[in-house]
Amino acid sequence: MSNPQPSRMQSAARLRQRFFGRNKLHQDQLAKDTEDGGENMPLLDHLSELRSRIIKCLLAIAAGAIVCWIFYPQILDFLVEPYCDVISEDVLTQQAARQNLLGGCELLVLDPLEPFSVRLTVAGYGGLVLAIPVVLWQLWRFVQPGLFRRERRLAVAFTTTGAALFLLGAALAYWSIPRALGFLANIGGEDLITGFSPARYLSFVIKMMVAFGIGFEFPILLVFLQMAGIITYHQLIKWRRFAIVGIVALVAIVTPSGDPFTLAVLSVPMYIFYEISIGIGWLRKRSEQKQQALDNTTETPTDTNTNAHT
Repeated sequence: MSNPQPSRMQSAARLRQRFFGRNKLHQDQLAKDTEDGGENMPLLDHLSELRSRIIKCLLAIAAGAIVCWIFYPQILDFLVEPYCDVISEDVLTQQAARQNLLGGCELLVLDPLEPFSVRLTVAGYGGLVLAIPVVLWQLWRFVQPGLFRRERRLAVAFTTTGAALFLLGAALAYWSIPRALGFLANIGGEDLITGFSPARYLSFVIKMMVAFGIGFEFPILLVFLQMAGIITYHQLIKWRRFAIVGIVALVAIVTPSGDPFTLAVLSVPMYIFYEISIGIGWLRKRSEQKQQALDNTTETPTDTNTNAHT
């Protein structure tokens, strides 16, 4: 007779044990689960593996930072481009002295150490972006023993989807930055002269791109929590009204601009991702029910034959 498939509670218990160790009750339950081959690791081994994963992530970020340090001039031109889009042709010619301090889209350095700190910041954040696939892969490998065998096969899909969503969010932020800058530059009135320092401008741009990138990881988080058995798609449906308010409030906090355009640009995709996560949860539940029904149908003849021989 084939072993019954472990329940969602066992899967969630395995994840809790992955982080916090195993208790006696869960040991007795998971001792019967041979399909997934769960590993019984003491707490020190978990911490040792966590340290190993973190070190690998840091090494990947450091390698990416070195690459971004080398290509800093090209990256800086790319990051300054949204500011240049805000400065119109009239500003660059006739009204430069009145609307823009430098007459163009150059950044004003006011601190001797600022160029070095700017290059270091760009390299650090750039290294983090380049290392996103490695970070997601290490995260998946750490929680993998707490998942079903069929869910462990999603490692490549999890890594590539997470990296693609982060880059998609960063690209959307880059597209929205000129509009946010235009709103912020004009809201103060015509008597104000625009002259951004590189540290503050790049901090604004990088925070926008990172906030959008992390925001686009929202569906990955919701699907993962459903896979772990921590939440269900029924709960997500019940929380829908609160989720709308929570998403808007969270976006207002994490985005540095705070303008209505940026708020809408990030809030709408995050809510769409919320609904997509509900749909994925519903599909997974149907698939599990069909698989369970198939297993029960397969086991019934075996049980009948056993009783007949008895």
